[in-house]
Amino acid sequence: MTRVRAASSPADGPPMNPDAASESGTSLPAFLAWLASSRGLRDRGWLADLAGIALFGLALAVRFAVDDLLPTGFPYLTFFPAVILAAFVCGLRPAIVCAVLSGLAAWYFFIPPRYSFGLDASTILALAFYVFIVAVDISLIHIVQVAADKSGKERDLIGRLLSEQRTMFGELQHRVANNMQFVAALLSLQASKVRNDPSQALHALDEARLRLESISRIHRSLYDPQRINLSIGSYLQELCADVLKISGASHIVCVVDAPAIRLNISQLTTLSLLVVELVTNSLKHAFEPETAGTISLNLEQLDGRQLRLTVADDGRGFPESFDPSKTRSLGVRIVQGLALQLGGTISYSGQKGTVARLVFSAA
Repeated sequence: MTRVRAASSPADGPPMNPDAASESGTSLPAFLAWLASSRGLRDRGWLADLAGIALFGLALAVRFAVDDLLPTGFPYLTFFPAVILAAFVCGLRPAIVCAVLSGLAAWYFFIPPRYSFGLDASTILALAFYVFIVAVDISLIHIVQVAADKSGKERDLIGRLLSEQRTMFGELQHRVANNMQFVAALLSLQASKVRNDPSQALHALDEARLRLESISRIHRSLYDPQRINLSIGSYLQELCADVLKISGASHIVCVVDAPAIRLNISQLTTLSLLVVELVTNSLKHAFEPETAGTISLNLEQLDGRQLRLTVADDGRGFPESFDPSKTRSLGVRIVQGLALQLGGTISYSGQKGTVARLVFSAA
């Protein structure tokens, strides 16, 4: 449970050739995309190993087939392409397996003396040359593959972020439209109040201004990326502290108790407006001037997706004749409208202080 007490009042670079940008921007990404598309085989483990062994077998068969056509001194001619292809398509481990088998086969079958693992200076030089070349090839290809995989993940991330951005933009547009309707309804209610009593015009405009400022602060708070993971309890705590600070009610304490649940932005925005209205109503009507008091907010989860918000104060309470369904109080009518937006119902009791209970379903 959290207690909140109000504080006391106080240079562009040169233009780039578009043709050059197009040429450099299409060939390399296409190549990286092709590499990323081969990841399906590289991720299959034993199947990739079998493919590397099959490439070695094919290279060995081709080498035997062209043996009579080649002069002496080309023992690795068909094995280099097999190792490179294994590295590109099958991955690091299959490429190493293919390279080792290819090196041993070339040593045994095609490096004099043939059909033996004889070792002399020329054989050592040939094997060292082979090891160096395949090591460089496999290493470079592996580095390129890692870059391609990273590029693919970044493209996927960018795609997801773009999709989320479009969704958030649509949601923001919808929320702005809803808030404009809310503002229009609010001004309409204020206008009807002034129509009945023109002397209240200045007071009505001031109330409308304060409510619009509340909407603005709520939006800035909810759409701040740094506060996206803020718990609903901490958020309500800050919201109540903000209302107390603006009203200058340093003698009032707000107690917030809420579970670790999440609401979507639309519901949280409407719930925030409702909480601000209920707390503001308590500050205006429940307490004598400069009298200490407590406003408590309790959000609890009922069966299923049902939630219940209770806002209570220990002030003077409702008069006996008070009927929420028949009252002309602007604050009560706004709260009822916000409760309908949440698809919930709100009820009041006022034996000891005022208690408002909202029951609604989490989306």
